[in-house]
Amino acid sequence: RQCRCSPLDVERYRSRVSGPLLDRIDIHLEVPAVAYRDLVGAEPEEPSAAIRVRVEEARAIQRERFRGQPGLYANAHMTARDLRRHCRLTPAVETLLRDAVNRLGLSARAYHRVLKIARTIADLDAAPELTTAHVAEAIQYRSLDRKRAAA
Repeated sequence: RQCRCSPLDVERYRSRVSGPLLDRIDIHLEVPAVAYRDLVGAEPEEPSAAIRVRVEEARAIQRERFRGQPGLYANAHMTARDLRRHCRLTPAVETLLRDAVNRLGLSARAYHRVLKIARTIADLDAAPELTTAHVAEAIQYRSLDRKRAAA
């Protein structure tokens, strides 16, 4: 059933979710409705089998990265200290992150979540270092932070 709420009603409802709660959610995405004609006419860009292989390879990269570190087996479990160790930032990446923090008003927790997501995106690309493209994509997954900053 399609929502009949006005944009103001939707925004009012969203504002009831606290910032600290949103900070604890790694990925925020709005998923628009897809028209039937788009569903039946669209060809998948990447087959599921290929995606599965990339995910398995990324998980192997993470297992190797965290070998010998008890309790640490995935990027999502990294502490701030782990992030400094495993997410070396180039000056361009630092600039992008600083601008995002300032423009979106990201908390320290949200900043760390962006880094964890960017590290995972880099792992999916089999990239040893974070690039601005990885970080920019991770920032895009914080859509509710962007909406909150615009309000």
